[in-house]
Amino acid sequence: MIHMNMVTTLPDPEAVSALQFKLVSALKPILPEHALLWEPEDTIPYECDGLAAYRRMPLAVALPETEEQAAQILKVCYAMNVPVVPRGSGTGLSGGAMPIAQGLVLSLAKLKKIVSIDPFTRTAVVQPGVRNLAISEAVAHLGLYYAPDPSSQIACSIGGNVSENSGGVHCLKYGLTLHNVLRVRGLLMNGEVVEFGSLAPDSPGLDLLAVMIGSEGMLAVVTEVTVKLVAKPKLARVILASFDDIEKGGNAVAAIIAAGIIPAGLEMMDKATTRAVEQFVHAGYDLEAEAILLCESDGTPEEVAEEIERMTVVLEKAGASGIQISQDEAERLRFWSGRKNAFPAAGRIAADYYCMDGTIPRRHIATLLKRIQGMEKKYGLGCLNVFHAGDGNMHPLIMFNGADQEEWHRAEDFGTEILEACVELGGTITGEHGVGIEKINSMCIQFGEGERESFWGVKRAFDPESLLNPDKAIPTLHRCAEYGRMRISGGVLPHPELERF
Repeated sequence: MIHMNMVTTLPDPEAVSALQFKLVSALKPILPEHALLWEPEDTIPYECDGLAAYRRMPLAVALPETEEQAAQILKVCYAMNVPVVPRGSGTGLSGGAMPIAQGLVLSLAKLKKIVSIDPFTRTAVVQPGVRNLAISEAVAHLGLYYAPDPSSQIACSIGGNVSENSGGVHCLKYGLTLHNVLRVRGLLMNGEVVEFGSLAPDSPGLDLLAVMIGSEGMLAVVTEVTVKLVAKPKLARVILASFDDIEKGGNAVAAIIAAGIIPAGLEMMDKATTRAVEQFVHAGYDLEAEAILLCESDGTPEEVAEEIERMTVVLEKAGASGIQISQDEAERLRFWSGRKNAFPAAGRIAADYYCMDGTIPRRHIATLLKRIQGMEKKYGLGCLNVFHAGDGNMHPLIMFNGADQEEWHRAEDFGTEILEACVELGGTITGEHGVGIEKINSMCIQFGEGERESFWGVKRAFDPESLLNPDKAIPTLHRCAEYGRMRISGGVLPHPELERF
């Protein structure tokens, strides 16, 4: 159904570009008055996502309230050759939802219905604007929950989680978004409805669900997601282990996995981080420890007791200087509160911080942390280190003052060097935040020309005109050639057409 506006106000053609006037005029018959924004004071909140260092103003912002409206919007933009950037809650940290020059931002925030819940198949069908935590809240009375739990789960949307393949502190045992989604419904750039996956154990034809999840809004616009639900464990307890040496803490992570133990959560923080978060949440951390580990076990009381005992033995052999075990649910949540609030804690002690996201083999955790210590001296900037230690996904928080342009450039170079170190150690440039615009230069380091061309082949198969979130995630051959020359000369290749701070 096409929505006809009661109010037919259009932008002043003399105050906006010809393309903007044409686009808004074409979209007005599709959307309610409040769901189409083009005035600068209305669109400025959409100039960036959670990576506020890079900003760009869109031509307009559309906020459809139905899948049909979203499809009509895409058809208009396709016909006009206008690029479209899908957007969820805007909590992404790689610039994946940053607007494209002369493009439209398509916000799915108003598609926020929980369509259905089936306790027998343990599934829920939700629209993309549903908050991650809202799914668990809606099924709590059934003894169920949705396992992926990013630190931003109170605000981030399931559509964004699908686009970035988000994880969380419990991803080691329960998996990433990919492992907890059965089906995704979406729209191609031309407005065509497509579905990936199914409720059956396998899908007919090619299994493209894994291609869609983590595609950063470059292949299709998510309009509906079927997620798996899991039973809430009867009990959960967490070990808080302290180490007087970073290397011991890193080796303890590898030792736990080598022992055949898969904890529900396995997180690591360095000394600088624990001191920052302790001032904020008073979790009871050992402030003299060089590193602490949070190792959680969940299941039946018997299973938890056995696993806690096994992990304690491993941690002691690995050289833990102190071990605390949560005695009740309140203490367990308090131990976790520091890790969950590492980002806001960083915001309390620094004017700005730059959150990195790379992945390395677990055995190299200590090696990378020591390298980062050297980089702090090299760039003259502090860094707080938090890890999804169980799968080697690290989140260094580089602290700087964004009002100082030179200091921001140093922070950016610091981050690039961390990602290069991840690749050198056998890891990747991203674990769960995505590439977006932030890591597009680093893709030139991670992948060769043939590999990048294969990525472009997938993109072209879904979006031949490259109108859906273009200029993100996959660098062009020209860009990588330029980046290579700049690295040789010691220069920095800036992201084009971006305003910084």
